[in-house]
Amino acid sequence: MSQTLKPTMQNKKPFKQPPRKFHPKGLLIVYEDWDILVVDKSCGLLTVSSDRVREQTAYYLLNDYVRKGNSKSRNRVFIVHRLDRDTSGILVFAKSEEAKRFLQEEWQGFQKKYYAVVHGTLPEKEGLITSYLAENSVHKMYSVADPRKGKLAKTVYRVLKASPSHSLLEINLLTGRKNQIRVQLADKGCPVVGDKKYGEREKGIKRLCLHSASLTLIHPFSKEPKTFETKIPGYFGSLVK
Repeated sequence: MSQTLKPTMQNKKPFKQPPRKFHPKGLLIVYEDWDILVVDKSCGLLTVSSDRVREQTAYYLLNDYVRKGNSKSRNRVFIVHRLDRDTSGILVFAKSEEAKRFLQEEWQGFQKKYYAVVHGTLPEKEGLITSYLAENSVHKMYSVADPRKGKLAKTVYRVLKASPSHSLLEINLLTGRKNQIRVQLADKGCPVVGDKKYGEREKGIKRLCLHSASLTLIHPFSKEPKTFETKIPGYFGSLVK
């Protein structure tokens, strides 16, 4: 059972965002209070650092944001989940260890909606994709038939619009495995547009067409459900005209 956060004086005071001059580039603040920070991450921005990139990440930029540029400040953010570098959309950070623990323990039960543009057309307009996902030595995910060798992944999809070459999908994640949407759609013969890892290299494609559009979670302090949404990128619609 998840731990209940103890009320503090900080939680009871009205929250006031830092001045706009401290707001990070490449991240739109969707919601913020004493316990959580929700942003709309742009395509191309890492969630956390890699061997090559240290500072230009959502984690680094948001730590600087909550510290208001003061490196000695004790304010910080905590990583709850991640989005792939080229996936845009809703990304949640906690602002305390307790909030992080609560959100991670409850994460599988939260509602997560994505939009994706894929190559081709799926045989059915809506359905459930189920597979077991494993990871190889070069950190690439793949499906396996043996449940003992992979983790169960479930993805619900619905076709919103289709052209002769592409389809726009609304996707609800029932599990949250690494690269789940990208692998399962590629397995169906409909890889996500712009996916160089599980699909095809294409000329003229501007980005990976996968967007985290909506998240409904239970707030770690109030225990009330909250839904955060972003608009579907206009580029997605242009591919299925």
